[in-house]
Amino acid sequence: MRTRGFEVVSHFLDQDISLPKRATNHAAGYDFEAAQDIVIPSIWQEGVITGLKALKAAKDGGKFLKPVLVPTGIKAYMGQEEFLQLANRSSNPLKRFLVLTNGVGVIDSDYYNNADNEGHIMFQFTNFGLTDVIIKKGERIGQGIFLPFLKSDQDSTSAVRTGGFGSSNK
Repeated sequence: MRTRGFEVVSHFLDQDISLPKRATNHAAGYDFEAAQDIVIPSIWQEGVITGLKALKAAKDGGKFLKPVLVPTGIKAYMGQEEFLQLANRSSNPLKRFLVLTNGVGVIDSDYYNNADNEGHIMFQFTNFGLTDVIIKKGERIGQGIFLPFLKSDQDSTSAVRTGGFGSSNK
């Protein structure tokens, strides 16, 4: 019986995608790799004024910053009361000025094999560095940690997922 794990999304089956794995036997996170080369543009590429406006808009709740979704070619299956937490690599902000735009990603168990995108896991990044960052296929970009969650006594949710990325936004 399968409890939790990873599979390659069908679109990437012939593209030499590595399943996430832990770096050491005591590591909590499974390292995810980029499924293709991709550029994360600097927020400053349009100039200092545009960059400052982007920072102000983000601070004020605006949607000026456009994150880049980095595909992994991976989907995850897990128990109904578990989720996969996506976290940045500690070296990304320090060395490359890359932050996860959403802070922490949450992959729900019902995201697996959804009709829109088959449960394809993507990391969304914003680049606060002065230059564009090029991520190469196979480069480690983030990590995923399987975690349980608890429900409140009053929880009566019965809604069913109807879409893929961002589909539970209302």
